[in-house]
Amino acid sequence: MPVVRHPQELVSPDPALECPRIGGVWGGPASSAFPFDLPGPHPVPRLPCPLPPPRPTHDIVRARASSQRTSTRHRVLSQDHRPMTSDRRLFARTLAAVLLLGSSLGACSSDKPAYVERPVEALYNEAVDKLNTGRYEEASKAFDEVERQHPYSVWATKAQIMSAYALYEKGTYDDAAVALNRFIDLHPGNRDIAYAYYLRGLCYYEQISDVRRDQQITRQAMTYLGDVVTRFPETSYARDARLKIDLARDHLAGKEMSVGRYYLKKYQYLAALNRFSMVVNNYDQTTHVAEALYRLVEINTILGLPDEAKRIAAVLGHNFPGSDWYRDAYALVAGRQPDQGGQDDSSWYDALTGWL
Repeated sequence: MPVVRHPQELVSPDPALECPRIGGVWGGPASSAFPFDLPGPHPVPRLPCPLPPPRPTHDIVRARASSQRTSTRHRVLSQDHRPMTSDRRLFARTLAAVLLLGSSLGACSSDKPAYVERPVEALYNEAVDKLNTGRYEEASKAFDEVERQHPYSVWATKAQIMSAYALYEKGTYDDAAVALNRFIDLHPGNRDIAYAYYLRGLCYYEQISDVRRDQQITRQAMTYLGDVVTRFPETSYARDARLKIDLARDHLAGKEMSVGRYYLKKYQYLAALNRFSMVVNNYDQTTHVAEALYRLVEINTILGLPDEAKRIAAVLGHNFPGSDWYRDAYALVAGRQPDQGGQDDSSWYDALTGWL
């Protein structure tokens, strides 16, 4: 069934670049107070005699020391403004950095194309032309421009889901899923909401990898496609979603079969039995059930449980009577080597004969 693709999502315009505000607390001039008191010069002692006393040698030394302390104090006081000079130097460097940053931001903003307001019809038609010519990235940006310039137009809503569709066609499924989630949150009653749910499920379905890898993305695809079937069961999107859910479930069963075969080759029979039993119980509508039943017959035969092996072989014959898996299982419980069709898969049989 062809996938119905209904071309629409927009990313909000880039915020305007702002110059960072540079702030700071500028320190004032250094305080003129000192943590200690400088002593003044000592007075010259005078003797109680009418004659002028001679100046002793120690007084002269003391006076010289006092004058040296005074000059030292003036020298320290003259250095009070040096921290202010350092602050001014720091201010000059900071101002230069701000100017440099502003110029670089101005250069970055000048690289962006100038804003030119255009009619909504011209913008939308230009985006559609880019989409039709395969320029999906340009088309997505053009649809975003429709919403940016005319956010209250009916074409803005259409442009949102069209932008998501362009991202899906480009192969950027994660970005498309983000855009579709935004559309679903903003416009839950839009007439294209069913398509938005369906396209979101496809974004995950397209990322399903082989069975040797982790299958978390497969489970997410089943969840989102299940939303389409639950919410819009009568639409063509729901019919296609059901088909893809069945394929995804078959893929998960293939993952369990791959792990079970690995355990079986490593002779870890209980671990392999659990994997094959999971396929039979949880994925009974997939194409892997016949092989899973046959592998259970193998393991039970190896473990020495012939009655359980016959019971499972009977279930296999009832559901798949004409399959090769049933013929091999019948030969196995009858004590004969199954026909491998030329395939080199006799390791299990060697293990069986060695066990018996």
